[in-house]
Amino acid sequence: MHSEDARRFAPAVARNKAAITEVLARHLPASGMVLEIASGSGEHALHFATRFPALRFQPTDADAAALASITAWRDEARLANLLPPVMLDVMADPWPVQKADALVCINMIHIAPWEATTALIRGASWILPPGGVLFFYGPFKRHEQHIAPSNAEFDASLRVQDARWGLRDLEAVTECASADGFAAPVIESMPANNLSVIFRRLP
Repeated sequence: MHSEDARRFAPAVARNKAAITEVLARHLPASGMVLEIASGSGEHALHFATRFPALRFQPTDADAAALASITAWRDEARLANLLPPVMLDVMADPWPVQKADALVCINMIHIAPWEATTALIRGASWILPPGGVLFFYGPFKRHEQHIAPSNAEFDASLRVQDARWGLRDLEAVTECASADGFAAPVIESMPANNLSVIFRRLP
């Protein structure tokens, strides 16, 4: 079996990668290492590594098939700043990556238990330097309310799959981040009723 057979294609990446890249360009550091949590197919990491050659990107996932896809994309692209993927479960302690200048998490926290969000934020507080960026992208609730009917439908479909899943309330995420040493977030509205949420670690 050739490595390219392992490549996964996520339609959402094609739709959102340009908009996310625009936001990241305003918030990522000029250089250093960016840790991506739940990299999935690996297409985002590949795109970001291409777009930001001065940054090193460390893709991770907790799923073996996702890691195989990331590896296949990386083998094809041969980008020096795209590192080999690492198995990382945010709930496991310690993380295999102990230091990063920024952490990016796209479309993960609503398809995981709430404990995964709290563990991710806690882990980010350990590995990021003061001023380090913690970036979330995806659908959120605001003040426990859905911001669009389509988000409410999506939330209901997730909870049918797993009662522990569902759209997270942005205020609850912010409260958790504040407790772990992050400043109030910058919030940017994105296409399709998604949000980019950018936290910075306090000194």
